[in-house]
Amino acid sequence: MSTGTDRFAEPGAELEPLRIPITRTLIVAGAIASRDYQDVHHDAELAREKGSPDIFMNILTTNGLVGRYLTDQFPGATLRKVSIRLGVPNYPGDTMELTGRVTAVEGDTVHVQVVGANDLGKHVTGSVTLTRKPTPPWHQATGPRATTADDPTEGGAA
Repeated sequence: MSTGTDRFAEPGAELEPLRIPITRTLIVAGAIASRDYQDVHHDAELAREKGSPDIFMNILTTNGLVGRYLTDQFPGATLRKVSIRLGVPNYPGDTMELTGRVTAVEGDTVHVQVVGANDLGKHVTGSVTLTRKPTPPWHQATGPRATTADDPTEGGAA
């Protein structure tokens, strides 16, 4: 049985989906946190005047959610490259479901295609390259261990 991130060690592996409720608070807080003060991200009336039915999520918030999705799937990983493109907007009341598929694995480097969709269609598509946290040697052994001297979690030397 696979444990941890080794379940995604093969190209074609599907990541567990993440459903994120898109709230007005999330949209506004994300815009403020990323210093994006465009009115379409916090003022519904002005957004409507500009042709949008409501405020909508900015790309920096989306980028952060994509990063969170992948670092939740690969704990301890470092994002090396994130290349995303926005599609349909995320409005308050939407739910965005993030999904991912491993496209390549080269040692500890993993390439993932990611999609975030809501009821209107694809909000975000893209690719992410990350470096997995190396597996400690005491987790790589197979079969019964003769000693725990190399396992710092069991009081041995590191």
